[in-house]
Amino acid sequence: MTDHGYETGRLNLPFVGICTFGKYPYVADWDAIEADVAVMGAPLDFGTQWRAGARMGPRGIREASTLFSFGHAGAYDHEDDVTYLDPAKVTIVDIGDADIVHTDTVQSHANIAFGVRKMLEAGALPVVMGGDHSINIPCIDAFEGHGPLHVVQIDAHLDFVDERHGVRYGHGNPMRRAAEKSYVTGLSQFGIRNVSSTAKDGYDDARRMGSDIQSVRQFRKLGVDAMLERVPAGERYYVTIDIDAFDPSIAPGTGTPSHGGFLYYEALEFLDGLTKRGQVVGIDLVEVAPDYDPTGGTSILAAQLLMNFIGRVLHNHS
Repeated sequence: MTDHGYETGRLNLPFVGICTFGKYPYVADWDAIEADVAVMGAPLDFGTQWRAGARMGPRGIREASTLFSFGHAGAYDHEDDVTYLDPAKVTIVDIGDADIVHTDTVQSHANIAFGVRKMLEAGALPVVMGGDHSINIPCIDAFEGHGPLHVVQIDAHLDFVDERHGVRYGHGNPMRRAAEKSYVTGLSQFGIRNVSSTAKDGYDDARRMGSDIQSVRQFRKLGVDAMLERVPAGERYYVTIDIDAFDPSIAPGTGTPSHGGFLYYEALEFLDGLTKRGQVVGIDLVEVAPDYDPTGGTSILAAQLLMNFIGRVLHNHS
């Protein structure tokens, strides 16, 4: 390649090449994960109660994330005066997807848990892209022996149903299953609003089992700093983000949209503060269903939030 004063090597624009997350290297061998962060897809949506389609979420988020493949220099944020995701300082890999066995939720969940355990064994921060919110169940299962955890949920729905018509592992159950774990010390459930999949008895159970439940309106009234004060300081946080926490005006591509949701900076500023308040040890982002959003905006929101959140986790614990 002729050097005319520009950077040498391939330009590798976002629309070129294979769509790994952020265009980071793909690692097929899960016994050879060497990274600060490992990203895995969990394309399962067997747990949905209404609109399916979140199985295409990991693919949509990966494609959208190429927009934020920052090349050789990382991502400079002039407001913070910080370069996040500096490739000279941090290593991120995409390990592909957990194997999903069609119609077999139990085996599919086991395969997701296996992938998360492999990331933990490698010492990498696990980041899992759903899939519906039931994929959080195997993610939390995989942390057995890696606790304690305080679960921080950003969501429109409480997801605290114990059992309904024999169903215990759908996308309305994950926070109840998490609260039952001996190594989960409590839950912060923020963004919960309006008509929910969980009845009043579920809310009563959640509070009895150690949950702090706050709506978007309560969040806005208190402000980001006051909301952060509600989260126990100095703990190990597992963060689960349902894209329907955001208002459907910016995130229509999801199975159960709920008006009155968060906007981008509200969530980012809270997540940034969380990385300074304790240690984020696991992340999942779920319920992106690209087919309901032909603009691609929901997938872009998910990718942008994940990239910026990962950047802050790494910077604030470097």
